[in-house]
Order: sequence, then structure tokens, then C-alpha cells
Amino acid sequence: MRTNLLLSRFRSQIVPILTGPPILAFLPALTLGAFWTGGETALVLAALGFPLIFAFAGALGRWPVSPDTGRDGVTGLLLRDGFQNVVEQTFERAALADLRTACFVIELDDYPELVSQHGQSAGDSIAQRSGERIQATLRDNDTVARLGDRKFAVCLSPVPQLDLELCIQLAGRIQNSIEEPISLDGLAVYVSCSVGFCQLNRAPGKTATDWLDAATTALHEAHQAGPSAIRAYSEDMRRKTRIKSDLRGEIVAALENGQIQPWYQPQISTDTGKVTGFEALARWTHPVRGVIDPDVFLPLIDQAGQMERLGEVILYHALTSLKAWDRAGVSVPRVGVNFASDELQNPGLVNKIQWELDRFDLKPERLSVEILETVFSNTPDDTITRNITGLGALGCRIDLDDFGTGHASIASIRRFSVSRIKIDRSFVMKADCDPEQQRMIGAILTMAERLDLETLAEGVETVGEHALLAQLGCDHVQGFGIGKPMPFEQTLDWIATHEAKLQGTPRIGRETG
Repeated sequence: MRTNLLLSRFRSQIVPILTGPPILAFLPALTLGAFWTGGETALVLAALGFPLIFAFAGALGRWPVSPDTGRDGVTGLLLRDGFQNVVEQTFERAALADLRTACFVIELDDYPELVSQHGQSAGDSIAQRSGERIQATLRDNDTVARLGDRKFAVCLSPVPQLDLELCIQLAGRIQNSIEEPISLDGLAVYVSCSVGFCQLNRAPGKTATDWLDAATTALHEAHQAGPSAIRAYSEDMRRKTRIKSDLRGEIVAALENGQIQPWYQPQISTDTGKVTGFEALARWTHPVRGVIDPDVFLPLIDQAGQMERLGEVILYHALTSLKAWDRAGVSVPRVGVNFASDELQNPGLVNKIQWELDRFDLKPERLSVEILETVFSNTPDDTITRNITGLGALGCRIDLDDFGTGHASIASIRRFSVSRIKIDRSFVMKADCDPEQQRMIGAILTMAERLDLETLAEGVETVGEHALLAQLGCDHVQGFGIGKPMPFEQTLDWIATHEAKLQGTPRIGRETG
């Protein structure tokens, strides 16, 4: 092992000296010295010998590539190949000298939505500013790279001491710097990011690639924990990767045996505080592994071509829950169910929904059909259009989900008989302390009022955001600050507790005038 490290060090440090520009400065002197001391014979040997030395040095390994040769045109940062070279050199140097280091991988959570909303030039500005901010939190000898449109990586220069706590603190500083508002043509934009990292002494395998892959695995774990999460690589993550492979073979059976069911997130009125509905969100309760995050199993369902079947399962349980709330004597006016493109492409969808509503003896207006704004903005006159129009004509409420991220036109909103727009969480985040966010929300609410549309704000997490939205005139709110998604069995207790809090609680007044 030590022999390999010494050879690697020779390749990375000695070969560049022997083969780089510095040695060229000495060639005339060396040749002249050979002639001076040994005559013509020595001159000929020098002329033949130096090329052989160069060839031998190059044969020890591939010629060293400067990591600065490949740079991103937007941020000026290293690209993947150059960063991989740095990671390999750092891996070898740290192992040889018994030093400590770590790799970080950072991803901007809402980058695709921001590009869709503001354009690619704005996305480039966000990437540039994010790269600058990452660099500003590091030392001069640390390395930063851009690995993709919204992904960055950091390799720390080796040091004698670097523990887990210091790595977490550094990840927090990187995150805080990125999440400061970015000005785009006078508009403040907030970007959140997820961070995964791996310390070298905790890396699996024995190569630099294993080390970098472990940091990427930690980033995936951070994504599953929600926006703005930080995760350090652990052996448990490797186990989870194997689990995901196992789950792929169980997904179809899970849909059929009742393991995948909706959990319900409450929606309340900003005027009265009363429950105005629940959104049904798919959750997988595995008999061995417990609750599995939707970010893990939804892609598996999509890969298995079972999205339409998932929609059928969620709809059945959602309508069953509506009847159960009715029997329990609690007021839940409606339930929202997300409809994916696969379901909307079914020519018989409207008849199927009508049959299900009749089967449960429920009025169509108690079902909110939630459709992503991107589906609206990308939909020509085809089956999807006819289905959305047909569901609206049937009497179902049409909710335009993630409004502000998909460029849906006012004409399409009117054509599809949209009942309510759901304001995306990117507009809601920190709105209570940012005047620009408040103006954006105010503009959306004014438009909705002129079009006679109800509004619901998603991702409400704080009392301040809730109060602001009520004052601005948003009709409904939903988010962790109101209530987290919960199994049906917990909804009855939640409703009872919530209604008890409303007794004697003053309403949050709206702005007038």
C-alpha cells in the first residue's frame, strides 16, 4: 500500500517537474555541460537520453492534466473532470500523510422552478452568485467545482484535524451564504440548497471515486429530508441504497395489498380558521421498513409504469375518508387528489371519476382535482385538455398546483374552469420579512380576485407567514405550520384539537381599502 502511495506521489509531484516547463529551461545547460565534460560522445548521449527520460516519465502514468484546463463558462469554476483530478490527488496526499479532509456536494433545491419562472439568464446569475458565495466561505487552497446546472462540489485541502462537527458547521455556513436573497432585476429571489458530505476517514471503498460517490449519496439523503437539509455519509446510507433496489421489486404488490395509502394534510381558511379540506398525499407504510419517503418510492412507481394505478388507489381511499369524516360528524368540505399526466391521458377518465363519485354517493364538488401548472402550460388540445375540461364540467373543483412555476396563461386558466390557484412555496418562504415577496404574492392575489378565483398558499411554516397571507387576502393556507401530513386515523383527533383552539380565538383581520 505504501509503495503504491509513493508511486502515486511520484506521478503527481515529480513527473510534472520532469516533464513540465521548468525542466526545459535547464536542457541547454545540461546539453552544454555534457559536451564540455564528455565531448561529442556525451553530447550525442544527452541528445538521445533526455527524450528517453521524458518517455519513461510519461510511461509511469498518464501525463498530468492541470485541473484549471476545464472551467465552467458561467461560474468560472472547475468542471467534473478537473474536480475528479483534484479529488484523486487530495485522496492520495491525505492518505500518505495521514491528514483529514472531506468532500461536499451541494444542490440548489428550486433551481428548475426558478429557471422556468425567471428564464435561463436568471438561472445563470443564480448559479454564478451561488458559486461565488461558496468560494467566499472556504480557504484559498480549497477547491470548488460546478458538476451540473444546479450542483456544486467542494474538496477541502487536507489538514491535521477535521471532525464531524467542523464539517457540519462548514456545511451550515455554505448553506446560509447561498440562501441569502439574490437580486434579479431588482427582485429578491430566495434559493434553498441541500448539502451532503463525506469525511475521508468515513469513506467506503479504497478509491477517490468511492469517496466522491459517498458524498453524492449523502446529498440524496438530504433531499429526502426536505429542502435545506444537511447530511453526512454513513454506512446506513449504503444500506438504504441496497434497500431501494429491493423496494423496486416490491412496489407493484405494495399498491395492491394496501401498503400505499394517502396521508392527509389539512387546509384551513385564513378568515375563520376552520378546516376547508385535506390534500391526499401518497405514503408507503412498509411492514418491515416502516414509512418510506415519497421521494424514494414515487420514482419507482413511475419506472414501473404504475402511476395511473397509484392514482386509482389514492382516489379510492380519499373518497372512503370523505364518507368516514361524514359519519364521524366532522366538517371536511372536500379532499384534494393529485392527478398525474399518465392519468389525464386516459380517454375514459371522466366516466371513471363519475362512476366512483356515484359509488360513494358524493357530490363532484367535494373532489378537488389538483393538476400541476406545468401540465396546464404544456398541454395542447388533446386528451388531457378534454379530461380537465370534462372534470370541471362534471362539477369537480380544479386546483392549479404550484402556481408561478409553469407559465400557465390567463386564457388557459379560464378555458379549464380553474376554481383555485395554489401559490407555490417559493413565493411564501420568508414572505413575512421580505417586501419583494409580499409584492409578488399581492400581485398574484389581485389577479386571482379579478378572475374570481380562490387562492391557497402552500408551504406555510411560520405564524408570521400565516398572518401576512391572511392580511393580504389569501383564502386558504396549507403547510407544516398548519399541520403535517397524517394517516386518516389521526385526522379526527387533529380536527378536534384544532376546533378546540378556535374557541375564543380572534380572527386575523385582512387589509381593507
